[in-house]
This record gives sequence, structure tokens and C-alpha cells, in this order.
Amino acid sequence: MFDLASFEIKIYFLCSGVLSLKMLFMASLIGRLRLKKEIFISPEDTIRRGKVSYQDPDIERARRAHLNDLENIPIFLSTGAMYLLTKPHPLLASTFFLLFTLARLYHTFVYAIRISPQPARMIAFRIGYIINICIIILTVLKVVLY
Repeated sequence: MFDLASFEIKIYFLCSGVLSLKMLFMASLIGRLRLKKEIFISPEDTIRRGKVSYQDPDIERARRAHLNDLENIPIFLSTGAMYLLTKPHPLLASTFFLLFTLARLYHTFVYAIRISPQPARMIAFRIGYIINICIIILTVLKVVLY
């Protein structure tokens, strides 16, 4: 089924690992911000100190960046795996995987770490979005035309 020695599969696994770690990092970042600011989302978390709030701009920005990851990365992970089953051209598949990963890393950087004005975030988002659409279309076409 899969030749784990193939270049595109190695790149897919590398990118999947990086993106999965990135999502875990974002969850940790939100937790660290909450502890540092003593602002929590649940009343039971404030027993010793802190307050409940849904309004802190730094925490909300990190949450939105994480939510954006959760809306985009799982689609890439699942469709990327399906795409590999179609035996795509190694260079094209690897390019898609690497560009998507770089776009998502850049999106987080300009959205949650070093906040940059638009269109930086929009461009990063659209690159990933277009790559997801390309992977889906190529996968469906390959299966339908097989």
C-alpha cells in the first residue's frame, strides 16, 4: 500500500508531525497565557486565584489562531493521506505538503506570535486553503477517472 521509503510519504509524515506539534503548542500557549494573566474560562479554575473572563484580547487571539488550525489542519491531514493513496507525482505532492505546512506556520506567526497587519494572515490562510482544495480535487478526479 504505502512505500514508507518514498519521498512524498516521508514529507507527508514530517509535515503531519510538525502540524500536530504546532496544534499542541497552540493549546499550551493558551494555557500559559491564562495562567500568566490569571484569567480562566471555567469558574472552578479560579478557586485559588484569578477570574473568569472571555474578553482578554491576547488569549482570544491565541484561541482564534488555534481554532483556525483546528478548522484547517485536520482536513489537510485526512485529504493528504487520501491523496497519497492515489500515488501522486512525488514532487507535486511534496510541494503541496511543504507549502501547506509553511503557510500554517506563517499564519500562526503573524496572527498569534508577532502580530502583523493584513494581508499577511489572509495570504497565509488562502495558500493553505487553495492547497487543500487542489488536493481534494486531484484525489476525487483520480478516483472518478480511474
